Amino acid sequence: MKQRRNTKQREMILDTVHKRKDHPSADDVYLDIRSENPRVSRGTVYRNLNILTDEGAVNHVKIPGADRFDYRLEPHYHLLCTECGKVIDVEIPYRAELDHALKEQTGYEIKQHSTLFEGICPDCRSKKERDTK
Repeated sequence: MKQRRNTKQREMILDTVHKRKDHPSADDVYLDIRSENPRVSRGTVYRNLNILTDEGAVNHVKIPGADRFDYRLEPHYHLLCTECGKVIDVEIPYRAELDHALKEQTGYEIKQHSTLFEGICPDCRSKKERDTK
């Protein structure tokens, strides 16, 4: 495997994902970095997010509309507000027994599974209730 050098841009991108606990999109990360360093290109941010994901330094969360990035690396679930697009971590235990059951059933070597719950967050529900009054 090709050894990649750790660049200042990659370190800045990783720090940005770690500072933001809201599962930022690549564009969110780019805009944050761009405000501090206008010379960083969108391509650099996207490329380095992919490298950081491949290296296991950040978690890539596949969300309808825009993929997100997560600083938490242990297997866990996510909840998406279908109104505002906010993504939060779900604090219920990861069910590793599902990985084992599927391996037994299919013969696949299961690394982990991801589950995305979808709903409407309390803020959006309140806003909807106010708007209908």
